[in-house]
Amino acid sequence: MKHLILLSLATITILSNGFSQQKELSNELIWSSSEFSGDYVYSVRSMNDGEHFSTLEENKIIKYNYKDFSKPVATIIDGAILKGIEIGDYFFNADESKLLIATEIKSIYRRSFTAKYYVVDIASKTSEALYDKEAKEMLAEFSPDGSKVAFVYDNDILIKDLASGTIKEVTTDGEMNKIINGSTDWVYEEEFSITKAFEWSPEGTKIAYLKFNESKVQEFTMNYYTNDLYPKPYTFRYPKAGEDNSELSLHIYELKSAKSVKVEHGEHEYIPRMKWTRNDNQLVYLTLNRHQNELVYNTVTYKEGATQIKEIHKDVSKTYVEIDDNLIFLKDGKSFLRTSEKDGYNHIYRVGLDGSVNQITKGNWDVVELKGVNNEKGIVYYVSAEQGAIYKDLYSVKIDGSGKTKLSGLKGTNDASFSTGMKYYINYYSNANAPSRISVHNAKGKEIDVLVDNEDLKKRLSNYNLAKKEFITLKDASGKYDLNAFIVKPPNFDAAKKYPVYFNIYNGPGHNTVTDSWAGSNFLYHQLLAQKGYIVISVDTRGTMFRGAEFKKSTYLQLGKYETEDMIAAAKEVQKWDFVDPERIGIMGWSYGGYMTSLCMTKGADVFKMGIAVAPVTNWKWYDNIYTERFMRTPKENNDGYEDNSPINHVEKMKGKYLIVHGSGDDNVHVQNTMEMVDALVKENKDFEMFIYTNKNHGIYGGYTRLHLFNKMLTFTLENL
Repeated sequence: MKHLILLSLATITILSNGFSQQKELSNELIWSSSEFSGDYVYSVRSMNDGEHFSTLEENKIIKYNYKDFSKPVATIIDGAILKGIEIGDYFFNADESKLLIATEIKSIYRRSFTAKYYVVDIASKTSEALYDKEAKEMLAEFSPDGSKVAFVYDNDILIKDLASGTIKEVTTDGEMNKIINGSTDWVYEEEFSITKAFEWSPEGTKIAYLKFNESKVQEFTMNYYTNDLYPKPYTFRYPKAGEDNSELSLHIYELKSAKSVKVEHGEHEYIPRMKWTRNDNQLVYLTLNRHQNELVYNTVTYKEGATQIKEIHKDVSKTYVEIDDNLIFLKDGKSFLRTSEKDGYNHIYRVGLDGSVNQITKGNWDVVELKGVNNEKGIVYYVSAEQGAIYKDLYSVKIDGSGKTKLSGLKGTNDASFSTGMKYYINYYSNANAPSRISVHNAKGKEIDVLVDNEDLKKRLSNYNLAKKEFITLKDASGKYDLNAFIVKPPNFDAAKKYPVYFNIYNGPGHNTVTDSWAGSNFLYHQLLAQKGYIVISVDTRGTMFRGAEFKKSTYLQLGKYETEDMIAAAKEVQKWDFVDPERIGIMGWSYGGYMTSLCMTKGADVFKMGIAVAPVTNWKWYDNIYTERFMRTPKENNDGYEDNSPINHVEKMKGKYLIVHGSGDDNVHVQNTMEMVDALVKENKDFEMFIYTNKNHGIYGGYTRLHLFNKMLTFTLENL
């Protein structure tokens, strides 16, 4: 009898454990709880000795040994003893005796922010405000010898001498919506991914900087709605396609003479990058023409107030040339590494200051990013998509191109951050069905220690009956390419049933959705849809990344055309599957994905029953000029390309249920796009739904905003697909 009771209790325990693993997903859990939060290592800085690194944990800067993460070596600074300073970010000076700490961080646009900076003496654990004004400094940076700090305040560059406390003005003409010194204007920040437009020379005797004169750039105004009687207008300079840019100039400021010299940079419109060589008097700067198909590397040599300019390298394309941060100077002081698509794939080249060029990597695959160089051993480290566009792996190769070695051991997405001296690296890994795993390796790829394994998160995820994300291929509209795609089927998938399909897409340049990497909350939302009975699919169409220049640049002058054709072809292929309900095909996308959703709901009206467009571009004439002209040239040069591929001009075709969503404070894709789409839909008497999130930017987040948005999208999907 006792045995039977114990057996029954055991059975009940097994059953209860089984039921506990069938927890129900919800948007509340995904978007407004910490249920699926994982562990991470934040603000990692390699230290000078190459044997230690620091992290930011619970308002403390902690020091660790690369060889042993089991316990900290020391607490470098505890924010609690620094007058209660909340550490937002931190930076060491050259000898690691001082820190710059950023606090009271306030975002401006996607990458830019203001902050209150403090200079901290590590030994005495004392702090001093960098500037005695209100907290709106930007881009503070120690000089190479650590004796000074340069920063931007009210669009001017200032330098503080830490010993004397004196502040010197490098520029004095900065003015909101007129002159910017040392930082970038809106379009440079967004499309060239830079905010800091000044650089210390190697010995700290000079600062090179950009000046933006925005006077001719058209203004855009957004209203912010508060409790005040009238909305508050916010006006900024935003150059739309075909419109004037800032007038740009390059300057070199010499600290000793306190004088700036203007560098004549030629006729090219843009200076997307600049970097000092190992020579304190020599700067490399890149210029790019308005069409963005001619990139020139120049040196400027500064001597006694005079400059000498020399063109050393040029990259020309029939379409456009990519801008990236793949620029590393070698120890010889005579050459640097860069990447280029000149042979059809993105590869590493060694370029001499004398103009010589040698290709280091070769093959029908793309290098994603240069990670560093061990100058002593002559070894280059890089991440590539050699195993396929959905994967990222770390490799090493000798500077002469020999000895290529794959260092990544786990298939999926790998990234790396190297130690000073390149002896160790921290590997950041995930795959489509597993969250981040962060580990330390030696330079040959051998794993030394695991910093984060996220086993607790994996256990929590195992309670929710999640389906596996799988990778498949679908044919493009031309029949030439196999398009990468992922699919998530309902957990209890039955091939004898018919399921609706929900496509989640982006399809635009510069971003792939089909990657063997952890997608966090988006992955979980797709799981929620799958548990509601939907098959979720994403497709990377022509125009997406890491399959060579021909594939990526095939959409040139016709953004939206071939991507839409590919999505319609993919949906028609899926409609033929035995387990798919061909009458229930839906689509959703954000930003470029919202643009694509709108095109699919119009040009592909016979295929897609439901569409959700979040923050969509609806006509490229409304978007910024650097991005748009890179792919489309100007509206005057390519009117048909703009008009033929604007969903505004195809609304009469729409048949299905359409939801359009935007943030009224979107500085990137202006709500003007949605308003124009709404106007076109009303003129054609098309039924649709619209929702505006007050004051929210392109990310549409803050508080319960994401929860509200995804509840709205889920309800719309359940009711209409």
